[in-house]
Amino acid sequence: MGVTSESYGGVVETLAAGAWRHPRSGEIVRVPIERIVIDRSLDGREADLVGPLLGGKRLMMVCDQYTRSALGERVGRALRTLGTVDELVWDNPRASVEGVEELRHLTRHAEALVAVGSGTINDSVKYATFLDGKSYCVFPTSAMNAYSAPTASIAEDGFKKSISAHTARGVFYDLEVISGCPPRLISAAFADVVCRTTSQVDWLMAHKLFGRSYDDTPYLLLAYDEGRLLDDAARLHGGEIEPLAVLTRVCALMGIATCFTGSTHFGSMAEHMISHSIDMFAGERHPGSSHGEQVGVATLTVSALQNRILAADRPPVLQATEMPEAALAARFGADRAATMAGQSSGKLLDAATAERINRLWQDDWAGFVAPLRAVMLPLQRLWRG
Repeated sequence: MGVTSESYGGVVETLAAGAWRHPRSGEIVRVPIERIVIDRSLDGREADLVGPLLGGKRLMMVCDQYTRSALGERVGRALRTLGTVDELVWDNPRASVEGVEELRHLTRHAEALVAVGSGTINDSVKYATFLDGKSYCVFPTSAMNAYSAPTASIAEDGFKKSISAHTARGVFYDLEVISGCPPRLISAAFADVVCRTTSQVDWLMAHKLFGRSYDDTPYLLLAYDEGRLLDDAARLHGGEIEPLAVLTRVCALMGIATCFTGSTHFGSMAEHMISHSIDMFAGERHPGSSHGEQVGVATLTVSALQNRILAADRPPVLQATEMPEAALAARFGADRAATMAGQSSGKLLDAATAERINRLWQDDWAGFVAPLRAVMLPLQRLWRG
């Protein structure tokens, strides 16, 4: 299956079709999603897209009241040509352990699901079908990376967790529909993926300092569109299809890459931890910003720090990290502080490790920073984007 001249899928569709070869090894890079389509309109094609993947099964389409009016009614009407299709307009969708259990009960008679919606619907359907051993496809109503990722963001006891699940068999983006989503969602999607530069610097530095695994394949794929994404950022709210297609491709690649890296480190490092910390600990003081918006602001902050450190002629001097257990207990309570300290203990620098890194940097700071500078965007480039 190749990329048609009418398609806006670019390298994303090539990758899903099993036709993209790694430029160094020449080997085909495979992903578990069988088909990804990104096009101006999918009106009238919905059954043709879903049929080869889920045809012959008793289907249930899952949406909420908003995504039903945006796209679900049209998708449901088209899918009924395939046979028995039930429709669930989920009254109280929530991507939580409790919400997923409710969804599993509501969809228990279906053999496969078709999700129509944004993050909550997609992640809930993804995890529910994973637990039940069912397949699903998704028609997104916004641009974000969750649709193509093999993980689901599910809340448990008030904490959001990224849980291993499975991928959709098909992901079908209708750009005209996505262009109608609230502008704030488009901005959040953009903000959530411009962190390539900060994530790559963090991940590559962890590889160089601690021998952590590192794979630059996601960055080779993202390079097809990153420049255009930043250049055309101001056009994303103008209703133009082409810049929205670029954003959608980048979002899709951010999700897909987890399939072959085995982790989210390529696109989720310090800037995402800042966002997660806001969500977990802000409480009533939370500003009401979305995850993507928080990641965007945090990316600028982390990029400023990275640019400042890596542009310096001399290295910083590290010291052993001290765990402020008393301060954590005063702020979060003894039990939660103990959990946080335990989870962070493996990331603390002891005196010997700090000294090893200081010697490494003193011996060849220029050689150490050269590959990091090569992959890092200047802060000004992010600001202009």
